[in-house]
Amino acid sequence: MQVILDSDQINRLLEQMADAIAVAEGQQAAPSLVGVRSRGEILAMRLGKLLEKRVGGRVDRGALDITLYRDDLNQMRYDQPKVRATEIDFDIDGRLIVLVDDVLNTGRSVRAAMDALIDLGRPQAIRLAVLVDRGSRELPIRPDFVGESIQVPRDQTVQVYLSETDDRDEVVLQ
Repeated sequence: MQVILDSDQINRLLEQMADAIAVAEGQQAAPSLVGVRSRGEILAMRLGKLLEKRVGGRVDRGALDITLYRDDLNQMRYDQPKVRATEIDFDIDGRLIVLVDDVLNTGRSVRAAMDALIDLGRPQAIRLAVLVDRGSRELPIRPDFVGESIQVPRDQTVQVYLSETDDRDEVVLQ
């Protein structure tokens, strides 16, 4: 196990991502952040707090469960997938949504998340923010905002640990 990002580095990357989102959206209304459960949800909460300081107003945040939208659902080892609630308490129609996830790998989770969002309404646009882009796409999906890009061999995994659920902030290569 190799630590590739520590707590300070993660915080610095989130600050940079919040800056980039604020600059990219300029004078438009602040985007709404929707995190992919579970660590994307935590990152969206953190990014939302940072973004509120930059835009001087409230940034709506929500959490999206993509379990039933996954294309590998029938390949999972479990008899019953663990479905969690989607918690988006604002109307996404006509809004700029920044979809937040921890690691971008093949792009399949992002595709599932976009499908789930579209089932909830018709956003003006969807942007993608990821903490780590590990670069082994199977679908033509790329992040608009990325903390760290690394090339990882397919036989290794990138695991994000966040203090809200894991008692530490770090990203490791396994």
